Amino acid sequence: MPPDTTAHAESFHALHQGPAPLILPNAWDAASARLFESLGAKAIATTSAGVAWAHGYPDGDSLPFEHLLATVNTITRIVRVPLTFDLEGGYSNDPGQVAVNAARLIEAGVVGINLEDGAGSPTALCEKIAHVRQASARLGVRLFINARTDVYLRGLVPEALRQDETLARAEQYRAAGADGFFVPGLVDAAGIQAITRGTPLPVNVLVRPGLPNAFELQRLGIRRLSSGSTIPLALWGQATALVSAFLADGRSEPLGQGAATYDTLNALMKPAAAP
Repeated sequence: MPPDTTAHAESFHALHQGPAPLILPNAWDAASARLFESLGAKAIATTSAGVAWAHGYPDGDSLPFEHLLATVNTITRIVRVPLTFDLEGGYSNDPGQVAVNAARLIEAGVVGINLEDGAGSPTALCEKIAHVRQASARLGVRLFINARTDVYLRGLVPEALRQDETLARAEQYRAAGADGFFVPGLVDAAGIQAITRGTPLPVNVLVRPGLPNAFELQRLGIRRLSSGSTIPLALWGQATALVSAFLADGRSEPLGQGAATYDTLNALMKPAAAP
């Protein structure tokens, strides 16, 4: 386990208690993580979709865990800020195996995870959270467990019932040992405020059309804002346009418009000296 893991874990918890929401641009590999750190990100989070795509797999618990662990190791080698990793559903239905997976991430330097209910039962996620909490305690690291519910994102219950269902799950996950509560798909101000007032857990939302900006989210009680897969999706869209044009006409000039310089990126990838 890297020597700064315990300190990073405490720092990451503290970042959820500041006056403004913790803004996390989600990385997908070591290069994107290092770039985001250099631009001022106070911590690095990952996007499960971006990590899976970078390895040539679809999103949705399909990435072999060893590939995920390899990505962790490349990121912790190059960045010096806390790292939280999207563990999706834990890459297993067995709570014990999910705890083993989480422990391996902690040993590699991860200090936070997202763990989601998806279309599964809240009880199943509670069992996973409890087992991960125990594994974290055994390792002496206060892992930040961000429990994600897909009630809004997947429309798991009728709209009129979503707020109550979400708050009920928040309490179950808090009792199981969660440190944060992630509600992707929640965008309206009134609904956001109802959720933040209804749970003591720091609430995390996901960027989405119609979502208020960070200043308004702060007023509504949000403690964490994630970009999710939007940044790699935007870059893939730009790459699609660039490559399509290049294959059509072979012109050089468009490929360099807005590009970073080779020397800048190369220098950025040199590991920083330990403090």
